[in-house]
Amino acid sequence: MVARHDRTTDPVLLEGLLQARRGTAFFARKLNELPDAELDGDSLLPGWTRRHVTAHIGYNARAIARLIEWAATGVETPMYASTSVRDHEINFGATLPPIALRHLFDHSAVHLNVEWRDLPAEAWHHKVKTAQGRIVPAEETVWMRTREVWVHAVDLDNGATFTDIPTPVLARLLKDITGAWHTRGTDTGLLIRVTDQPGAMVFGDTNAETPLVVSGPLAAITQWATGRGTHGVTATSTDLPEVPPAPKWI
Repeated sequence: MVARHDRTTDPVLLEGLLQARRGTAFFARKLNELPDAELDGDSLLPGWTRRHVTAHIGYNARAIARLIEWAATGVETPMYASTSVRDHEINFGATLPPIALRHLFDHSAVHLNVEWRDLPAEAWHHKVKTAQGRIVPAEETVWMRTREVWVHAVDLDNGATFTDIPTPVLARLLKDITGAWHTRGTDTGLLIRVTDQPGAMVFGDTNAETPLVVSGPLAAITQWATGRGTHGVTATSTDLPEVPPAPKWI
């Protein structure tokens, strides 16, 4: 008989699954609030309508489900055949009738959730490959999905903001982004300070003698770091009159 509960008992993984499921529910709420005609409206992502965002989230669930199938069976099933296939898929999905587009999101989310639920505990440690070529344990797919649904719920431009995203998700996302900057060396001379958390949260070039200091609440800093605006963020520098764009994230 198929399990009706997650087969893993790892508390950290279960908490991650909860955040992913909550993010999926939040995206669903913001999507369902939109009348069909408003799906044609612009999202917060340049060149993408709300249709593109919704199609992306739907096909992303299917792609991650393929990685879980890989972890379960040992048979390699890539997220996408290629970047061009992924892009074509999203562009095609954006042309679907509203009811089909909504069904794509709903059905793909249920499919992924079932794949997660039924994955044996030991299989969460099996290695899979992301679309960027990273080799990761299957448990990493939970975070991959979490950041997609929460951030893109904001991108629907239907009232959601980064303040709606749970603090643990924001903190991990900011750590990931600043870590990527550090790896690429694009954070030279840049110091980021989060001002509203109990523990000191400082990222970037901590060795710079005269850094550009960007500071603000966690939600505002994370929004800026993802390239989605500077509201609520301040910058201290001798030669910059305003907050500069963040380094490239992805």
